[in-house]
Amino acid sequence: MALVVTGEQAGLFATGGTVCSGRVGEVSDRQTIRLTCTQGKDKRGTGTVDSVSATTLKVTWDGGLGEETYTKAESGQMPSGLPTAGLGS
Repeated sequence: MALVVTGEQAGLFATGGTVCSGRVGEVSDRQTIRLTCTQGKDKRGTGTVDSVSATTLKVTWDGGLGEETYTKAESGQMPSGLPTAGLGS
């Protein structure tokens, strides 16, 4: 799974074909990620950023999924093999 954040834009790509896009913003003095997924309702629709360091991002997702920790990709490059939505298929 990959969570990509560039400025106020966010995208999530997961094995199984889940592709989500959305925005990052501030709600009640907390950074929040709001995503819309191509495969309907997803457990990662809305998340609150718990902490950010040089190498990790911790997000607590609403909807029962709970906390996930994402690790910064080496050299800022996306890992290979991520699913795509309708690209070339």
